[in-house]
Amino acid sequence: MVRQILHCDLNNFYASVACRDNPELRGKAVAVGGSKEERHGIILAKNEIAKQYGVSTGEAIWQAQQKCPSLVVVPPDFKRYTYFSQEVRRIYERYTDLIEPFGIDECWLDVTGSRRLFGTGEEIADRIRREINAEQGLTASVGVSFNKIFAKLGSDLRKPDKTNIIPYENFREILWPLEVNRLLGVGPATERKLHSLAVFTIGDLAKIDPEALRLKLGKNGVLLHRFANGEENSSVLKSDFKYKPQSIGRSVTCPKDLTTFSEVYRVFLRLSEEVGRELRREEMQAHSIAVHIRDSRLAVKEFMTGLTSPLQSAKALADEGIRLLKANYGFEYPLRSVGIRAINLRDYSPRLQLSFFEDNMKLIKQDTLERSVDLVRERFGNGAVVRASLMNDFTAFREQSPSTLGHPRLSV
Repeated sequence: MVRQILHCDLNNFYASVACRDNPELRGKAVAVGGSKEERHGIILAKNEIAKQYGVSTGEAIWQAQQKCPSLVVVPPDFKRYTYFSQEVRRIYERYTDLIEPFGIDECWLDVTGSRRLFGTGEEIADRIRREINAEQGLTASVGVSFNKIFAKLGSDLRKPDKTNIIPYENFREILWPLEVNRLLGVGPATERKLHSLAVFTIGDLAKIDPEALRLKLGKNGVLLHRFANGEENSSVLKSDFKYKPQSIGRSVTCPKDLTTFSEVYRVFLRLSEEVGRELRREEMQAHSIAVHIRDSRLAVKEFMTGLTSPLQSAKALADEGIRLLKANYGFEYPLRSVGIRAINLRDYSPRLQLSFFEDNMKLIKQDTLERSVDLVRERFGNGAVVRASLMNDFTAFREQSPSTLGHPRLSV
């Protein structure tokens, strides 16, 4: 039986929510942007009218306003985005329990077993789009195909508020002429490597010797070859399935440049509290750590290293992070933004064995203390317990939670 997989993508989600909530914005070029005052002044999302002026996600607000002087920029509202994401999810649940999120505004649905009740995949897609619009005032594009990769590509190809079918019988005629960067998993760096192999279209990728891809791109190249040939057959996971994260990180653009390691350490410690709490929530430990910096020239660097002992503690993570940074960065330029990431994650195991190379009892006490602090904060709020060393920083960081969500969509 050929599967029926949908990929539902809420159109211009952040900007659409803003226009829905404020009717005065309708008919205007609208973008959601970060705070200029806190130096997060980039475009996070834009509506269709803004797109017509060439406004693009990730560019500076001042650049977008040069393209579109009438552009209305509104601040993000993550509580509203979460609310609508959950409400739309309830619509999906009317048709299947096989719902796999791909970010806050996208989901895969397997409706293979729902066709006797609700009709073909195309008919189900159209019903879902109508119900989202009627009940939530938003629109969605839906791709329908026999696997997740092509369903995603289908929703990308026809926007906004469209259903697009990519059937098994003629996917080659539809997809193989497209540029290779349209395929999920082909970013700019991978695209450049594929171009060096004379691979410019999805069809070129499908026809090339997979061994050449393996030599150039490793196992990811072989995987992309399977994608191009329609051989991706992973299941859509149930809505209550929980991914084990591959990494957990936080980053922040600071209100002013950091000029000393002492200042960076205080930021690392604040970010590590969130990373540590997430590690404990997932019952995982970091066996390696990475730090990310962007200096005043906007040059970006990342350093990583293994750990002699697996860690969850915020202080231990911050200590390792600053040690790694000191070993690799000479502070030639002030730092505009920094991040810290726990990587090489494995399931948590209690510390039982002593080591000659660390104060194991101290780490045990830190882990126990921070678990207790988690409980207090969950009950009374994040401000209930604050490290004395961060008292002066707490207010400044408390309002920056959206900018600290630095982890990728498929990794948390």
